Formats: sequence, structure tokens, C-alpha cells
Amino acid sequence: MPDYQLENIHLAFVEDLLPIGMAIFDRAKKGGAGKVIEGFTASNDPIKTLRAEGSFPAKLVRDKLDKIRPGLGNPVVEVKVDINPEDLVSEDSDDTLSETLKRIRDRLDLIDSHSDDSIDLNL
Repeated sequence: MPDYQLENIHLAFVEDLLPIGMAIFDRAKKGGAGKVIEGFTASNDPIKTLRAEGSFPAKLVRDKLDKIRPGLGNPVVEVKVDINPEDLVSEDSDDTLSETLKRIRDRLDLIDSHSDDSIDLNL
């Protein structure tokens, strides 16, 4: 079985099945089988309701699993990051570091001059 399929199964378990299972377990502990059945019959979307009920206890279980082995309870999910070239600072920019710092200092001085309480900006 490829690694990504195993990761998908793991993610589905901790994100979907664990909260529902925790809600069912909690209902069984509090009211027995009748309370569990009520969880499936009292709502138009019982899965969503049970998932919401069990989300907090499931988070506690996931956090405990992470203490045993990081990533076991809250698996790392691969994300794709795109960089917009327009957001990057160009290398031929006229601003130097000292000019940028001076501009920041001037703005902080302006803010300080408008405040009632004097703020010490000599960092």
C-alpha cells in the first residue's frame, strides 16, 4: 500500500472517525444504548452532530497520541505553497536596510509624538 494511502487513512481516522467514536462512547457511558441510538435518530445529520459532540474529546486523545509520537494524533498534512513573484522585493530596489530602518524609526517617532503616554522607543 503506498504511503500516501496510509496517510489518508490515518487522517480520515483522526479527523472523522475518532470524534464520532468519542461521541458514541460518551453517550454509551452516560445513557447506555438508548442514548447512542438517540444520537442517530434525533438529528437530520447524525454524523455531523456526533462529530461535533466528539470533537473536543477527540482533540484531547489526539494531543495525548502526539505526546507518545509526534504526528500520530495530529498528522502532518502536505500543503502546496505558491509564491507570487510580484510580492517579492526586487533586488535592484533603491531602499537599503539603513533607509528602511530610518523610515521605521521616523514613523515610530511620529506615533510616539501623538500618544498621551510617552513610549520609550530606544530599543
